[in-house]
Amino acid sequence: MLKKTILLDLDGVLNTYKGEYDEFYIPPIKEGAYELVKELYKNYKIVIFTSRNLLLASKWIIENGLDKYVSNITNVKETSYLIVDDRCINYNGNYDDLNNKINNFKVWYKK
Repeated sequence: MLKKTILLDLDGVLNTYKGEYDEFYIPPIKEGAYELVKELYKNYKIVIFTSRNLLLASKWIIENGLDKYVSNITNVKETSYLIVDDRCINYNGNYDDLNNKINNFKVWYKK
């Protein structure tokens, strides 16, 4: 069975990142993230999508036991069924709505 690909963002989705970026440190895994990835893996191909150093991100994935569920780590927007990110907006076909969503956007940890 060919699985659809889901791109999962690392910072703010899988880890406890809350806006204080350090290029040499990736925050701890978020509670429930391991279980989420394990569950999604049953039906989807999991790709980690991050702007971080890929070697550092790979090490984090291995240290947190996610390597058996993750097929790739990338900083390139790959063809996918779905992207899960803490800094994104769903476009509903209406530019007025989109403009309003952009102008009023707040990341989840700043609400």
